Amino acid sequence: MIESMPIVDAHHHFWDIPRNYHPWLCDDPMIPFRYGDYSSLRKPFLPPDYEAATGRFTVMKSVTVEGEWNPADPLGETRWIHQVAKEYGRPHAHVAQAWLDLDDAEEILSGQADFPLVRSVRHKPRSSERPLPGTETEPGGMSDPSFQRGYSFLSRYGLSFDLQTPWWHLPEALKLGEKYPETRIILNHTGLPSDRSTEGLAAWRSAMKTLAQFPGAAVKISGIGLPGKPWQLEDNRSIILDTIEIFSVDRCMFASNFPVDSLVGNFETIFSGFFEAVRDFNERDIRKLFAENALRIYRIED
Repeated sequence: MIESMPIVDAHHHFWDIPRNYHPWLCDDPMIPFRYGDYSSLRKPFLPPDYEAATGRFTVMKSVTVEGEWNPADPLGETRWIHQVAKEYGRPHAHVAQAWLDLDDAEEILSGQADFPLVRSVRHKPRSSERPLPGTETEPGGMSDPSFQRGYSFLSRYGLSFDLQTPWWHLPEALKLGEKYPETRIILNHTGLPSDRSTEGLAAWRSAMKTLAQFPGAAVKISGIGLPGKPWQLEDNRSIILDTIEIFSVDRCMFASNFPVDSLVGNFETIFSGFFEAVRDFNERDIRKLFAENALRIYRIED
């Protein structure tokens, strides 16, 4: 039964609104968001709330990801997350904020690496709104020399890179991986396959195959809800199975993206859907997808 299976949730968030400042959650007007209205997220989400959301499921370990805390204070969120972990025993690893294209990138990476739970950092590189040629040199994008300068420091501090970008920028990510092969790239939210047309899915699969050529790339299967629709396996089965086929069982992890994905489905719906999608896999591979890969990739003690 999925409820008794040990789970390592490879991607979720904690925040304490309005006590802590996350511009997208605190400021008005609200920003355009891929799931639409997110006003229900503008309240605290702390370990007791997460435990209530996970319900009967056995989430033995979990990884928090930076929640776009005040960019003027990237170490502040990490310091707060460690206070949360000390009080509640969760999370067990953290993906910290770092702006790689800024002049102080190395100083921030050094500071983040000093915290015992930090395994990776996230900087959402600048991206185009739709697949367009000629965007690779955008300031703040993956091909920006300033970004690459900051990225080059990651291996020095033993940090991975959590990449959140639309799938049409994944060829850039492959070039980044080939240039800095010692740094693991962990793709967030399955490459954001929002266009579910036949043509859109074909282009997404091609881009995912491109990134998968980099042996140091892994992917979190999460964030695959559709705006205005409840989370349904019928909408997502091919996304899940194609991702696993492209990257292999050993480089994929299931993750909740809570509380963000609570906008499209509850934890039980999403994780039961993951399980149903891979029900015919062997037991060892299922354990990898739900727990073992996340323990290894985020270097969490079992």
